[in-house]
Amino acid sequence: MAIQLHETPFDPAQQLAQFEASQPAGSVGATASFVGTMRNHNEGDSVEAMTLEHYPGMTEKQLEDVIEDARRQWDIIDALIVHRVGDILPGQPIVLTAVCSAHRAAAFDACRFLMEALKSRATFWKKETLAGGETRWVEKNTPGH
Repeated sequence: MAIQLHETPFDPAQQLAQFEASQPAGSVGATASFVGTMRNHNEGDSVEAMTLEHYPGMTEKQLEDVIEDARRQWDIIDALIVHRVGDILPGQPIVLTAVCSAHRAAAFDACRFLMEALKSRATFWKKETLAGGETRWVEKNTPGH
């Protein structure tokens, strides 16, 4: 299980390759992953940047709990959550979730669970900078599953 919070941009492909390489040889039959990137629009407005704040220590614990919940529900080998904090620009990756398992169903289901659960359970606060410099807090997440 790996939880990473990055204050600078990360490369999802590199993170995923490292995650897969760390698995025991021959144990993984499926890896499912999801990458979320920052959009340049939200709620009908152009967005030029975003600041993502978190509660250090608490946020990591919440993400660990999400992975443990996935382990209880599905037969998975390992899971990864990488999340950005700090200043983010449109097009940059915000989040990577990945799950390794022996079979695809568990990998798909657990990966989606990780993403949906972290959106509702982890303490992240988003402040958008709109065109023209106005800022606003994001009050709700976009709908998921």
